[in-house]
Amino acid sequence: MKRTIYTCFPGGKHKVLTMSYDDGQIHDRRLIEIFNKYGIKGTFHLNSGLMGVRPDGRDDEHRIKGDEVKELYKGHEVSCHTVFHPTISRCPITQVVRQVIEDREALEKMCGYPVRGMSYPNGSYSQEIVDALPACGIEYSRVVGDTHDFAFPENYLTWKATCHHSHKLMENAERFAALNKRQYLYMMYVWGHSYEFAREEENNSWEHIEGFCKFIGGRDDIWYATNIEIVDYMNAAHNLKFTAAGDMVYNPSAIPVWINVNGEDNKIVDPGATIVI
Repeated sequence: MKRTIYTCFPGGKHKVLTMSYDDGQIHDRRLIEIFNKYGIKGTFHLNSGLMGVRPDGRDDEHRIKGDEVKELYKGHEVSCHTVFHPTISRCPITQVVRQVIEDREALEKMCGYPVRGMSYPNGSYSQEIVDALPACGIEYSRVVGDTHDFAFPENYLTWKATCHHSHKLMENAERFAALNKRQYLYMMYVWGHSYEFAREEENNSWEHIEGFCKFIGGRDDIWYATNIEIVDYMNAAHNLKFTAAGDMVYNPSAIPVWINVNGEDNKIVDPGATIVI
């Protein structure tokens, strides 16, 4: 029997939204309140060496403190941003590795789980750094800049977002919401810094991001996910094992994967299961 089999997101959905915010400033508190209100999930890239302190050792009231991390970012993702936020393409590779590994170690003690993602501080990276990250336990890293499209990256270690929250956010959201061709998978990825909403001169008000979240949240055709949840899910989907006839599938991964058969029947392939399709 001829079959057309498509990968789906959880719930049989074909669109995913993810948010990505850097630097761990106190404005993350308000941003997370908004995300939680509308069911949006975010990834927060933190500098463990700058939490609550300035580089000179003085207190910094503008940054989240380490003892706040676990509870504040619950339900979202804590991710690496290096210990001290240097422009890493100018640094010796040995220093870059230490910046990443030590940031992971510190953040993992705070949040209580493996930290496996990153965003490049100051948008700075090189091919040498990209090549070194897997050995540091990093599975994805976000670059700066916008694509203004909804495609998946060829390499998750040079992951570029759809847009910064100040760059045609609502225009992109409206286009994303209108996508209805279910033979494709679409991803909208928004990035920025929460402190930017407090800068009135940049016209990035809190009303702007809350309006976006209200508009795009709560939709039954969108999966709301963190960066690492997307990476894990797509890896699991790619690891499904199908029979040559396409009539059975085995899921060797630890998370369930959804597939669609012939445009009609959504099926869940549970971890460790083999099912007839």
